[in-house]
Amino acid sequence: MGFQKADPYMIAKGAFVLFSFCCYRREERSIRKWRKMIGVGGNDWKHYVRRNPHVVKRRIRKGIPDCLRGLVWQLISGSRDLLLMNPGVYETLVIYETSASELEIIRDISRTFPSHIFFQQRHGPGQRSLYNILKAYSVYDRDVGYVQGMGFLAGLLLLYMSEEDAFWLLVALLKGAVHAPMEGLYQPGLPLVQQYLSQFEKLVMEHMPKLGQHFVEEMINPSMYASQWFITVFSYSFPFHLTLRVWDVFLYEGIKVVFQVGLALLRFCHDDLVKLPFEKLLHALRNFPEEATDPDVLLPIAFTFKVSNRLEELQKEYQKGAEGTSSSKRHQPLISKTMSRVGSRVISNLTSDKKSQT
Repeated sequence: MGFQKADPYMIAKGAFVLFSFCCYRREERSIRKWRKMIGVGGNDWKHYVRRNPHVVKRRIRKGIPDCLRGLVWQLISGSRDLLLMNPGVYETLVIYETSASELEIIRDISRTFPSHIFFQQRHGPGQRSLYNILKAYSVYDRDVGYVQGMGFLAGLLLLYMSEEDAFWLLVALLKGAVHAPMEGLYQPGLPLVQQYLSQFEKLVMEHMPKLGQHFVEEMINPSMYASQWFITVFSYSFPFHLTLRVWDVFLYEGIKVVFQVGLALLRFCHDDLVKLPFEKLLHALRNFPEEATDPDVLLPIAFTFKVSNRLEELQKEYQKGAEGTSSSKRHQPLISKTMSRVGSRVISNLTSDKKSQT
């Protein structure tokens, strides 16, 4: 019997099966570890976090198993406690209260994740649930009311939990159950967006001075490309697998990860970006290459940026400046006008971009 040449197709198929099996076993081990951390219904979570905070942080950064993601998000955000402390409140808000934003919410529903099957059916279960959450929040917090960017947050949450659970997680984020409140992202004038963009611009200049200077020369500022990163926490226009991994970390560590991921995107594409003129530069900042959005590549880069202390310093500087030197007063009308455009057009631009992608 002579030597038989191996079939390349069968070799490749065998390698794929072996790889898939190894991935499955690795995922299985990860799920077992997470179930042990959480306990039945999340009963062991707080105790485990107190005893092993570094283990929890490391495992969250690696990615929460998808089958447990909804429960873990509720535990790490503090929304589970809000739900238990407010029985019947969500039902009352949905059924018995009225909102001045109802027509606006109805108009925007179909623009939120229009390519996702859960939200595609007009007046289907996905759109109805999203409407209920947004209407309930606009009543719960009438000072903030409804802003279209909230739909992307609520829509993402709905993919992993019930309406009521998603509502209380939205409340936890905007009201600051664990981390700093995010409601300033959606208040008139978008005050928190202004602050975050100011901080981000300075971080870019400090960590990547060559690119920062190039932005200055080409008259590119963060409001032109990074507003939606903060307003939707990367839940718009980025690959879903990256969005989920960012949200895993965001819910546990806070808004700093949005700065870190933004810096990582710029660092990954740095050598190309510094060569581009205005129009091509702006296009590149709104359309990152596929390899730049691989979470297993991007997140390790993001975590190399130690920004916590610097963000606190920049926040104090920003707030001190906003309180009122004569210089800041002279420039404030221009800033307000710019951010007003962001407030009225950025989110609508997101939806028009989304339509062009579908």
